[in-house]
Amino acid sequence: MPKTTAAPAPKAKKAPAKSELTQNDIAARAYQIYLERGATPGDPMQDWLRAERELSAPPKKSRAKSKVITFAA
Repeated sequence: MPKTTAAPAPKAKKAPAKSELTQNDIAARAYQIYLERGATPGDPMQDWLRAERELSAPPKKSRAKSKVITFAA
């Protein structure tokens, strides 16, 4: 009896990389900025541009805080 080989499964589409911002991501952050301002009128374009800058900036490295251990003598 001859061996049959199954066709390889089709590759699933990859989800967008985290580094790729979507308009929904930017819009959500711009809305947060608006709420942080107390939901008062402002410039939506400035909110959008600020959101883009914040979301596209490389993550800040947090400095590890060293713990001071005191020994009683």
